[in-house]
Amino acid sequence: MQLWKGRFKKELDEKTNDFNSSISFDSRMYKEDIDGSIAHATMLAAQGIISADDLAQIVRGLNEIKSEIESGALLIDPNAEDIHTFVEGELTARIGQAGKRLHTARSRNDQVALDIRLYLKKECDAVYAQLTELIGVICNKAQKYSGTVMPGYTHLQRAQPITFGHHLMAYAEMLLRDKQRLADAKARMNYSPLGSCALAGTTYNTDRKAVADALGFDGVCENSLDGVSDRDFCLELAAALSILMVHLSRFSEEIILWCSWEFKFVELDDAFSTGSSIMPQKKNPDITELVRGKSGRVFGDLMTLLTVMKGLPLAYNKDMQEDKEAIFDAFDTVKMCLTAFIPMLDTMTAIPENMRKAAAGGFINATDCADYLVSKGVPFRDAYKATGELVALCIDKGLTLEELPIEEYKKICESFDEGVYQAINLDNCVNNRTSSGGPAPQNVLKQIERVRGLNK
Repeated sequence: MQLWKGRFKKELDEKTNDFNSSISFDSRMYKEDIDGSIAHATMLAAQGIISADDLAQIVRGLNEIKSEIESGALLIDPNAEDIHTFVEGELTARIGQAGKRLHTARSRNDQVALDIRLYLKKECDAVYAQLTELIGVICNKAQKYSGTVMPGYTHLQRAQPITFGHHLMAYAEMLLRDKQRLADAKARMNYSPLGSCALAGTTYNTDRKAVADALGFDGVCENSLDGVSDRDFCLELAAALSILMVHLSRFSEEIILWCSWEFKFVELDDAFSTGSSIMPQKKNPDITELVRGKSGRVFGDLMTLLTVMKGLPLAYNKDMQEDKEAIFDAFDTVKMCLTAFIPMLDTMTAIPENMRKAAAGGFINATDCADYLVSKGVPFRDAYKATGELVALCIDKGLTLEELPIEEYKKICESFDEGVYQAINLDNCVNNRTSSGGPAPQNVLKQIERVRGLNK
């Protein structure tokens, strides 16, 4: 059944119908379509536009349809043009004339705009809950390893000593911002377009606010053209999901490195690793590799939406049917990635001795050595130069700064004394970094407490 059939004298070409149809992907919005229709019908009856008897039949029929779809007793017709057409056609087949009155004072344009907002609100809540769980896992790990010394990196070169807990909490902060972005986008989306009709509102005496209140919206779209032609909420959500996937991809990349024999900082649980078909020694971090790879898919969904919307005149255009597959795929992909990533991280085991061994090499306490000279009154640039000469000397001699005799220190700068060995001790290097946001264990514990308080 086509709702627009009265204007046409010929049947739609079968292949064109398939091309035009959106039922294969918008059928997932059947609950939202039915809930929106019930709210709309309730308003129509309250305004005296349809009768109380019509309303009772419509509500009963729609609830029966929803219940039967959920139980599997009613299968959605794949030949229907879209979920809106299917539901209305099924309702009319069951209750007759009353079903034909449901579409009074609305269009599919504002109907689909409503349905997708209702659906995406629930999707936002689902991802938000997963992020809350993931941040909780990170905080637990960070607390366990708040004092575990490891090298911090810049340019993937060992740079300065930090703790594993401090490193993990950097991702907790990123993910907190991802939650905020989702919440902000959801709040901006939370306005009802229903009542905008095709583009120009209606002559019926409708109560848009009553429908918006019934469906949990904060208000209504104030411009009817904007109400049916706006999809910037899809763009914003896809952008937020893309940034989230950047963070998951970066985290995945580090876990992949940490799992390698070259690092061996962590060990993944067997339940979240795979092997090789010909190399029996292999234990591959496939989950993190897939998350890293699927980030490109979500970025592509964002680019699809931007491209679809960039040249459209107001108001509705059929191009906008392309919004659903892209934004649905973005949410599906993110939820799938988080579903696998959370338990993988929760069961991941750190190997502190390997982290400590890596931290002992690479002269990552060189800055602390220079700072020690500064504390003796040496200008920082002179201290920096002297420490660089010490590092070069250690490399020539095959020693670390801790192993270099004090006599060698004094040859380069007389201000050195035995106290330098305390200053460059790795534990002291970390414990003394008490500046706000730094890696000292007590700082990490404060960060964890703060994040836990915000992660609700």
